[in-house]
Formats: sequence, structure tokens, C-alpha cells
Amino acid sequence: MNSPRTPGLAASRLDTTTLVDNFSDLHAPLDPHEAAVAADRCYFCHDAPCVTACPTDIDIPLFIRQISTGQPEASARTILEQNILGGMCARVCPTETLCEEACVRMTAEHKPVEIGRLQRYATDAVMRANSHPFTRAAETGKTVAVVGAGPAGLACAHRLAMHGHTVSLFDAKPKPGGLNEYGIAAYKSTEDFAAREVDWLMQIGGITLHTGRKLGEDFTLNELQTDFDAVFLGIGLGAVNALTCDGNDKGGVADAVSFIEDLRQAADLSKLTIGRDVVVIGGGMTAVDAAVQAKLLGAENVTISYRRTQAEMPASRYEQDLATAKGVRILSETMPKAIHGNGTATEIELEYTTSENGKLKGTGETLRLRADQVFRAIGQTFAAFDGPDLDHGKIAVTGAGRTSAKGVWAGGDCTKGEDLTVVAVADGRDAAEDIHATLMGTAQ
Repeated sequence: MNSPRTPGLAASRLDTTTLVDNFSDLHAPLDPHEAAVAADRCYFCHDAPCVTACPTDIDIPLFIRQISTGQPEASARTILEQNILGGMCARVCPTETLCEEACVRMTAEHKPVEIGRLQRYATDAVMRANSHPFTRAAETGKTVAVVGAGPAGLACAHRLAMHGHTVSLFDAKPKPGGLNEYGIAAYKSTEDFAAREVDWLMQIGGITLHTGRKLGEDFTLNELQTDFDAVFLGIGLGAVNALTCDGNDKGGVADAVSFIEDLRQAADLSKLTIGRDVVVIGGGMTAVDAAVQAKLLGAENVTISYRRTQAEMPASRYEQDLATAKGVRILSETMPKAIHGNGTATEIELEYTTSENGKLKGTGETLRLRADQVFRAIGQTFAAFDGPDLDHGKIAVTGAGRTSAKGVWAGGDCTKGEDLTVVAVADGRDAAEDIHATLMGTAQ
């Protein structure tokens, strides 16, 4: 078995038992007593600020009150009426900067009601019971193509099916779920939850899933506009920003999103190779997820290099603290200058940065770190195609996702807005309501 000190990329740095423990659930689910205690801390505020802070407008005081009165499945319905992917959002949403940050308990005591964990408690109850609280309306005879089976597409497809429309759901990947399936840390969604949630969602009926079908290769937007009464695009971001420093093409340099995808789909974590000295370039959630998981796989030294100050990192303070608690070092105000090595990365040269009048520049002072693996986590861009008008590199939308193309809506990461699962769900849900109103002739 390889030890953590083995140089270069190596598999089996840790034994199987340790790996299983490292990638277990980040937060254990609440048991009924713990949920009751947590729910009792809620003030059940009128005009609750936590509801305003929730992108999907869940009635948080109501669902918590339902938990406190012993009705977890009723609580789940309250959640799922607004957010059909409430189970996943309870696991991955940055509640610390959304609903929980707005909680009056946070303001008064710096300890908010555990809204995310309570939401998981309720939605898990429905999943365990394998019950689906919604039924389809009568068939409308209308057909809708939904492209992209990520959070936006799934939310849109489910709401359209509820209204009685027939939905064809297309995705380029072999499995549905989008970033929920392929793009988040494995310890945030254990026991194949993303796939199980999709299976549960599909119980509504009226949705036919087509995987391995990519827009622009297997079909065109024009074909969809001809064949369907409406189209929703939830295609996410398909391109990864590249490093521009010297040595970016050396062995051991890879995209963080690809690393996370490989890890999420791995049947045996001990087979995954990881470096001894890993450096992640970037400061968002993807950078943190990649860095933490590299450490959990057995990397000896893991460093996040971010070009601006740590306070400016897109990843929340909670995520930053999680990273450091797992042994990840965060080097702020540094940017890659060169990756060194004879064909394969062995060292990275970073340059310190400074900001003058908001403009970032290098100081000329550099440092070198051992690095046999470098992950790029510096953002993704929309892979444009011949379709609707764009706005700052993403699909331009007005209202509830209407694009410039006739009969075409869009939402999620391919449109402007925060790149959060919960925001994508809201986009898909709201677009579905507008599509329904348009198809039924009741749109304003």
C-alpha cells in the first residue's frame, strides 16, 4: 500500500476503512428528539426574514412548526411545494449565508436555528417512506422539451408534469442530476442521494428521460422548437476557464470539476490517484470541494491559492473554515506564475498580488511550492451555441426565464445570477409556471 509520502500521483494512499470514514456524511442527520429540540428554538416569526432570504421562498416557520408538532411529512410537503429538490438543497445550500444568516436567533445569539438540518430531517422522512406528495393534473396535450437534467431542468420538468404537460427531458451525461450528481463534494451527498432524489422526483409521471443526448450534436434548438410546444434550456456551463501561466499543460495539471466528477463516480475511492503535494487555484466552492477531497484521499499537503484577500473569497467563511479544519492551507493574494517540472508538475511558482484602485497586479515577489498535482478551479463559462441572445456571456432572459427565441425559456447556471442549486431550482420552477400560463393562454 502506498503511504501519503509517496511522491507523484498515487492510488491507495489511505486504507479503505479510513477512506470510508473520511467520506462519510459531513453532518449526521437529526434524530426525532434532536429535530424537536432544534425546532423548538424557532420563534415562528411573522414576516420571517429567513423566508425572504430563501431563493425558493419556502415557508420556513411553517415547516419547522410542523416538525415541532410531529408532522415531518407535512413539513416536507411545505418545503417541496416550493423546492422539489429540497432534500439536496438541505445538504448543499450555503444556508449559513442565506436563511440561517437572516435568522433572528443569529442576530441575537450568533447561533441560528438549524434550518438546513431541519429541512433535511423533513425531506428525508418522505424519501424513506417512498411517498410522492404530488399528483399530475389531467393531460393537457401539450409537449415540452427540457434540455439539461440538472437542478433547473429537473425542477422545471416536475412542475410542468404536475400541470399535466408531457415532458421530454434531455441530458448529455449518462446520468441525470447535473452538478448534484457530478459536481459537489462526495461527503455532502452520500449513499447515492442525488440519483435517489431524481428517481423519487420522476414518480410524478409524465416525464421521459433521454440521457446521452447533447444539444448541438444529437439535436438542434430549431428541431426542438418545431417538435415541441415549448422548450426550456437548463444546460449549465460547459467550458472551464484555463490557466494562462507557463506550464499549464504539464502532467498533473487538471480541472477541479473533472477531479470532483471522477471522485463522485468512482466505485472504489482507493483506486483514485492523488498527489502528495496538491495546489488548487481558485477561491470558490469548487476550489474548496477539490482541496478538501484531495486531503481526504490522502494528499499530504494541500494548498488553496487565491489571487485576492481571503475575505473576498467566493466560498463562504463556513466552507473556508471547513477546509482549514481538514488541514488545507489557504494562501490569499497569490496567483500562479509558472508550473515547473520536466513534463510533469513538480513545483508551482506563485506571485504575490496587490490591489490598487480595485485593479489586481503582481508585486514581483514570488514563492515556490512543491506541487505534483495542480487543480484549476477558476470558474466556468457558458459554451455558447447558435441560439438565443446572450447577456455578458450567458443566455439573456426576461421575466421568468423568457429568451429572445420564440417558445424558448432558460434558467440555472446558463443564465445570469448566483450559481447555486437553490437558485437554479427557483429558475426552473418559475419558468415552468410561465410556460404553463403561456401554453394555457393565461399568461400576462
